[in-house]
Amino acid sequence: MSLVLPQCVELLQPAGRLVVISFHSLEDRIVKRFLRENARADRLPPRLPVRARELARPRLRLVGRAVRPTAAEIAANPRARSAVMRVAERLAEAA
Repeated sequence: MSLVLPQCVELLQPAGRLVVISFHSLEDRIVKRFLRENARADRLPPRLPVRARELARPRLRLVGRAVRPTAAEIAANPRARSAVMRVAERLAEAA
């Protein structure tokens, strides 16, 4: 999974959305950390004299929170009880 996620982001067009559904807590942790890291710009030391236009922009924007199945969905499909859906949107490249 850790090899597939970066490839998916590379294939996305700007404003394209990446939707990942994980069924295991370890999978969800990998997805959550990947999305969070790509939604943040590079961390630089404080008080470093860098212009705003020189800062690297994040590649993704997180869309909403993690979505879990409702009680009705779990009743209809018990296997869905552990599913977690996360969504991120690809940002436009820096000009």
